[in-house]
Amino acid sequence: MLQDARDLTDGQLLEADICIAGAGAAGIAIALELLDSGLEVILLESGGLKEERASQALYTGTVADAQLHSPPDRYRQRRLGGSTTLWGGRCVPFDDIDFEERPYLPGSGWPFARAALEPYYRRANELCEAGQFAYTADEAFASPLPPVVPGFASADYSTHQLERFSCPTNFGQRYRRRLASARNLRVLLHANIVQLSLNEAGTRVTEVGLRTLEGKTCRVHARHHVLALGGLEVARILLANRDTHREGIGNDRDLVGRNYMCHIAGTVGTLELSDPAAVISHGYDLAEGGVYCRRRFALNAATQRRLGIGNFIARLHHPRITDPQHDTGILSLLYLAKDFIPYEYAKRLHGGEPATWRQWLGHVGNVCADPADTAGFLWNWYRRRHLATRKLPSIVVWPRARRFSLDFHSEQQPQAASRVRLNEQRDALGMPQLHVDWRYTPWDIHTVRCSLALFARDIRNSGIGTFTYDAAELEAEILRDGAYGGHHIGTTRMGDDPRTSVVNADGRVHGVGNLSIAGSATFPTSSQANPTLTVVALAVRLAAHLKQQLQANCPVVRNVPA
Repeated sequence: MLQDARDLTDGQLLEADICIAGAGAAGIAIALELLDSGLEVILLESGGLKEERASQALYTGTVADAQLHSPPDRYRQRRLGGSTTLWGGRCVPFDDIDFEERPYLPGSGWPFARAALEPYYRRANELCEAGQFAYTADEAFASPLPPVVPGFASADYSTHQLERFSCPTNFGQRYRRRLASARNLRVLLHANIVQLSLNEAGTRVTEVGLRTLEGKTCRVHARHHVLALGGLEVARILLANRDTHREGIGNDRDLVGRNYMCHIAGTVGTLELSDPAAVISHGYDLAEGGVYCRRRFALNAATQRRLGIGNFIARLHHPRITDPQHDTGILSLLYLAKDFIPYEYAKRLHGGEPATWRQWLGHVGNVCADPADTAGFLWNWYRRRHLATRKLPSIVVWPRARRFSLDFHSEQQPQAASRVRLNEQRDALGMPQLHVDWRYTPWDIHTVRCSLALFARDIRNSGIGTFTYDAAELEAEILRDGAYGGHHIGTTRMGDDPRTSVVNADGRVHGVGNLSIAGSATFPTSSQANPTLTVVALAVRLAAHLKQQLQANCPVVRNVPA
């Protein structure tokens, strides 16, 4: 059943077995897994079916350094489907080493091993529509693929690991009909959480208070509550509710909002190949079912342990787009059209560098000198990106000048000083806004520095060319675009010890028996991988746990009729 909170009676009470707040990837995945459970479920969504300016404005907040972190209302969507309405679709499971306690990385170690997530990863892969669960080239392709770079040899990097791409699947659009037709599920739109009421001892949630932007209120009673609101918003809700816990729910040890991580990511350096005729295979390969896959340079676990550095991957990328010396009409066209490209992609595609008039003329000249390739690119992009159901994930260009840069994605160290907290301003619902103070560490930079040095050495020792970069300016270059957009990780970290974590291995808030958190907020470490697939895997795991627990213990509670 799909309803709008604005249509309910003011003050109405709703009852369920499970109340899930947040209808993004995590919240919808949990709801889908509970459809055959016999349990009554309410799924709350702050927004509607499409983007709405007033709802989106509830994400407004402040940042400590605008050069390092985007405004809090960017890269997030307050609508059915959440941020899956704008994600790129990249699916990658975390590696075994990501779950390990590593002596050189304080705060590392998940409360379970990678193997414990295996069956849930497979189900998550289905929900994300990323094809078969096969993340190496040997598993995914019957015939060997050509090498990414002919002649490249390395004891530190592999090139057989894959990232697979979803359609990208908008969870709100893709699963809306299934959610709306479910007999045991009520999806409630425009339902904003403003209060989490606890019992006197502070050990159980007794009621969730909701409010619409028009001022209508309603309440939810449930046996168990799940916050699946995203890595930033879940911290805001916990910190803002201080009636019973003076510092916020789950925040007795000042951990909520701390250890905030994104990823260290960007493009750097210049790869020049000795053989101008070398066939580079750095683009997308089509796996079974037409799923786009892409190989990358992945730093192996043994090298990470030997050097005491974090997880790191890289892909070949086109040269800096702002410089017309790449002599490529397609890249120049993308630069000239930068005002028409969405913020989330333009920020990293173009950077913040203003172009001189000479550069503008250079870009125009590139487009004019390369009309056939440019026109072919536009048609191919339109056909494979806008007309296709499974969309081409991104632009991959073979530059005329035969120079590439390296697009990298690196793990970040958790640290208490990197945090989100409440500021003094209030939103339209009267809730305090967020202040984001994202920080990086010397170890983060060290990981990238070591990884790039290894890559440059391997390129040189392979005898296939050179990879160069300005070592003196590397830190500034790494941080040119700041924290990686929509990856909000670690603000309610998971662990067995309540002194160092907010939730336990099942995602339940320490000390609050019927409140769980789903999403990347619970990750103890960030890995090198995009978080969505692991978010969905953990959500599926949490749904299985709740189903087993609630089916076994108590009779079903029925919803109050609308």
